[in-house]
Amino acid sequence: QVHLVESGGGSVQAGGSLRLSCAASGRTFSSYVMGWFRQLPGKEREFVAAINSNGGRLYYADSVNNRFTISRDNAKNTVYLQMNSLKPEDTAVYYCAADQLTTGWGPADFGSWGQGTQVTVSA
Repeated sequence: QVHLVESGGGSVQAGGSLRLSCAASGRTFSSYVMGWFRQLPGKEREFVAAINSNGGRLYYADSVNNRFTISRDNAKNTVYLQMNSLKPEDTAVYYCAADQLTTGWGPADFGSWGQGTQVTVSA
């Protein structure tokens, strides 16, 4: 498994932007599929975006497509989530996730998780 630490959360007004970062430990980061999920209190964790190991394939939830961009820098062992045109409904705890063998985009498909970072978007 890989150890993940998110950063970059905070509070922003609607229409604003934030960039989340997720730093990973270990020398095999480039072999992992990386994902971002989010969760509201009392709600299930939901898929936001994912990127394959070499960054050539990107996947997004419909709710964030064309507003959020996932990217990775394998030399820095870091994955990013650039969030633009933020809406109040984007408010959640955002989690970084990793897996070497994932075949889907549900929470159960990822074996390693960060501690989460809070994003709050005010109207």
